[in-house]
Order: sequence, then C-alpha cells, then structure tokens
Amino acid sequence: MSLLAKGVAPSALAFAGFDRIDWAAPWLAPCAERGARWQRVAIERPEAYLAALQQDAAAAGHRTGRGEALTFIAQADLPPGSAYEAHIAATGRVPTRENLHDFFNALMWFTYPRVKATLNARQARIIARDGVNARRGPERDALTLFDENAALFVVADAELRDALTGFDWWRLFVTGRTAWGQRCAVRLFGHALQEKLIAPYKGCTAHAWIVDAPQAYFSWTAARQTEWLDATVAGALAEAPLSSRMFAPLPVLGVPGWWPANAEPAFYDDERVFRRGRRADRQSRAC
Repeated sequence: MSLLAKGVAPSALAFAGFDRIDWAAPWLAPCAERGARWQRVAIERPEAYLAALQQDAAAAGHRTGRGEALTFIAQADLPPGSAYEAHIAATGRVPTRENLHDFFNALMWFTYPRVKATLNARQARIIARDGVNARRGPERDALTLFDENAALFVVADAELRDALTGFDWWRLFVTGRTAWGQRCAVRLFGHALQEKLIAPYKGCTAHAWIVDAPQAYFSWTAARQTEWLDATVAGALAEAPLSSRMFAPLPVLGVPGWWPANAEPAFYDDERVFRRGRRADRQSRAC
C-alpha cells in the first residue's frame, strides 16, 4: 500500500518507497534497528528526518575521509560546483536527498563507518589530483563500484572461495549449502544494491569483495563480526591498488536462506543469472 493510500500527509510523499522496506529481509539485518527507526521518522514526521540523522551522527562520533565529524545536510546545501565526495571529506557533511538511495547510503556510514571513510578519503584524493570533471580511471571506477554495489563475501574455506571466483554455482550454493553461516557468509555494503533489493529480482547481482576470515568469525556475535569487517575491509582498501577486476559477480538471491525459491536446486539452473565459465584473468582481492 502506498503512503498516499495510507493517508500520509503530502509532505511525506518525497519519501516514496520507504513504506516498502522489509526489515525481515536477511540482507538488512545488520542495519535493521536504526533503519526502522529512521523509516518511521521519514513516514510519520518527514520534517524531522534530517535532524534524526544528524542527532545519531553527533552521538556516534564517526569521522569522514579527512577526519571531519560526520553529519548530514540537505542536498540543496551542497555548494554549486562542489564535488560530492570532496565536500564530504573537507567538511564532514554528507548531502542527503529524501530517497531510498541516500537513506541506505546514510545507514552504511553507521554500519561500516571506517570503510565509508576510507572510500571517501580515496575518492577525495583522486578528485584533488585529477579534478572534478576528469574521466574516471580504473581506481575511481572500482571505488564507485564498491560504494554502490559491493557485497562482502566472508569465507574461511578455500574451496568455497574458488567456487565463487570460478562460477561454480552448484558447488557454492547446492553441494556447499550447509557451509553457509559456518564457513562463508555474505554482508551487503553497496547502497544502490540495497535500494534495488526493495523489489527483489532473481538477476540482481552484486560485485563481491572477498574477505578471508578466521574460522572463529562464524562463532562471533553479529556486532563483533560487523566491527571486525569494518576494520579489516577498511585496512585493505586504504592503500591497495584497485580495479574492477578485483570483484566477483554474485547473484544475491542465490544466497541460501535469502530467497524461498532457492531451496530448490533447480533455481540455480537458470544460466541467464548463474552463468557458466571462469574468467582466467580475474584477480580476486582478499583482505
């Protein structure tokens, strides 16, 4: 049911789609508590939405790419001609629109603050070096892919790691099904990816960044796992050479337990989504 059909005031309609967020979706679990609170504000008191983000930012004390205190401002307050990432790095202020894309972006600043700050720092350095309007090179392309569409494939089993990079979907999702949650797992990071999953579809594919983890990771609490991922991935991203070849394609709804239909092995027979073959020149990046 739409916001208008629910009798929500017209001032809330800028937040179209917020009523369709399903916090029971397993991929949203790491940010569900804060996200559901922000969602309620956006729907019930839209004029207080930005203030809610600002209040949480002040309480958390997170920093952006150059160590500036994180906060959120209206998109209209971004000075004309300013580069988005450079502005965030220099001021700590994240321009934010009243839409799902920027909603999930803000949530990732709280879920993985060190990763977001590291991405922001690298983007700002490139802009300072090359200028705002320069053609994006492979490094900036990779940073953008990570920010928008990355999933963290956390793994403590080399065979499962090889199954992902080798497009061996049957090994990864069917014969290796019991390993999920025990020797491998996925955490979503890209805010555009999360926005797309408001209306899930079988072909939705993430750029998977491989994180080699200790076996103990899978016995930790969710909070400890998030903290470890934030520190580990941020450290790997800080200085490493980057290119789009460092990612592996991952059809998100193939993750066991993430979509009812994938309980049937035949789900993975669809070669339009679960494509065959190995890219011999793929370079996968481990943290």
